[in-house]
Amino acid sequence: MSELSLRPEDWLAHRAPFLFLDEMLEIYPGLRAVGRWTLREDLDFFAGHFPHQPVTPGVLLIESLAQCGAVAVLSDPRYHGSLPLFGGIDSARFRRQVLPGDTVTLECDLSSLSSRGGKGHGVVRRGDEVCATADIFFVIAPAP
Repeated sequence: MSELSLRPEDWLAHRAPFLFLDEMLEIYPGLRAVGRWTLREDLDFFAGHFPHQPVTPGVLLIESLAQCGAVAVLSDPRYHGSLPLFGGIDSARFRRQVLPGDTVTLECDLSSLSSRGGKGHGVVRRGDEVCATADIFFVIAPAP
C-alpha cells in the first residue's frame, strides 16, 4: 500500500466541485479503500440544504462512498484507466446527520469484482458514529 498514491485525484476523473474525497487513508487494490472528507462550511450545497439548518444531502454521502469504492477498483492494475459507473444502490440507510465542519471517514469493501462490474458495501463514519451505509453496484466502462 505504501507505494500507492493517497491522492484521490490521482485515481479518479472527478474534480472539484464533485470530488468529495480529500485524502485516501488506506488502499487495498481490488478489495478495500478508506478515505476522508472534511465538509467545509462554505460548500455551495449547504446554502440551499437547508439554509437555517444545513445538513449534507444523503445522495452526496452515497456518492462519496462510490468515489472511495472507485479508488479500490482503479488501484487494481486490471482496471487502470477504466471508468466505474453506478449500476445501483441497495439498502441505503442514513443514521446521523453530517453537518458543516464535520470530517467523515468513508470505507468501501468490495465483495465482488469482475471485468464487467462488481459490488461493495460502504460505511460513512464521524468518529465512532455510523452516519450512513449502503450497498453499491457498479459497471466498468472502458476508458474514453
